[in-house]
Amino acid sequence: MPSKYRLFDRSKLTLLPLAERNSLLETDIVQEPVFREKVHPSFIKIAEDLAAAKAADRARILMLGAHVLRSGMQKYLFSLMEEGLINCIAVNGACAIHDFELAIHGSTTECVSTYISNGQFGLWQETGLLNDIVSDGVKTGMGFGEAVGKYIVEETLPHSDISLFAKAYELNIPITVHVGIGYDIVHEHPNCDGGAIGKASYADFLIFAAQLESLEGGVVMNFGSAIMAPEIYLKALSMVRNAARVSEAVDNKSICHFATLVCDLHDLPEEVNSEAPKNSAQYYFRPWKTMLVRTVADGGRSYYVRGFHADTIPELWTAVRRLYSNQQQAG
Repeated sequence: MPSKYRLFDRSKLTLLPLAERNSLLETDIVQEPVFREKVHPSFIKIAEDLAAAKAADRARILMLGAHVLRSGMQKYLFSLMEEGLINCIAVNGACAIHDFELAIHGSTTECVSTYISNGQFGLWQETGLLNDIVSDGVKTGMGFGEAVGKYIVEETLPHSDISLFAKAYELNIPITVHVGIGYDIVHEHPNCDGGAIGKASYADFLIFAAQLESLEGGVVMNFGSAIMAPEIYLKALSMVRNAARVSEAVDNKSICHFATLVCDLHDLPEEVNSEAPKNSAQYYFRPWKTMLVRTVADGGRSYYVRGFHADTIPELWTAVRRLYSNQQQAG
């Protein structure tokens, strides 16, 4: 039986080419990696944790919001990926959109106030290709991130060299996309198949959960994702701890000793190893209570650094490069 409620008729929509959009960002936002003079002490500790996790072949997980890409941090991340210091990346749907638009058109980001006034916001032809890419990928068993990365690489899009999805696909690093239906502009499009998006994104959630199975002795980093990152991390961690509990008596499996890092703009106190009181607005900042307190309470370590992505990611990269340089000199 069909729904008793009326659905919006998507055939009424008009999509325009990206060439007619005034985009706010172009490929020149992508920065070349440059050493920073000062580095937050927490990044020095995380660099050491990443190196140890790599040596032990444990999880090195990066979770991020779309503003990381809009800040031009791609090449810093590429360097960390190529060094083997990131072996899984989790993103939201907006990351896929910005990455794909930059790869295919060399520009991204529209002025919401301009285009919402005439109802053109989000309705751009080329961006909607993401829906077809994901639908085709699902038919062959791929998740969202793998399908997008594969397409960008195999179709040799004009700016694939700055695509996080393409780099991840080439390096065989899973990049998982965690979508909320209706959150992203491609969900406005007539070719959007909610079932395919749901199936692809759920496959990515299971891929992400499988990566957490090697989190003991590993690292999870979150740059700028206040909802997606802590929520999928919390559920996936519960799943893998539940499964590990069955075999714990046999081979002493546990997922307790690992490090978490959160980088955001919230003004948190110096001490983040205990929760904010429930009568404080900070209590509802999920990365704090979830990633910095509750999930590391049984033996983990957590760090918080306040700052813009254009500062925190270069500082992390600098800390890693200096650590490697010191190790080479000592060796």
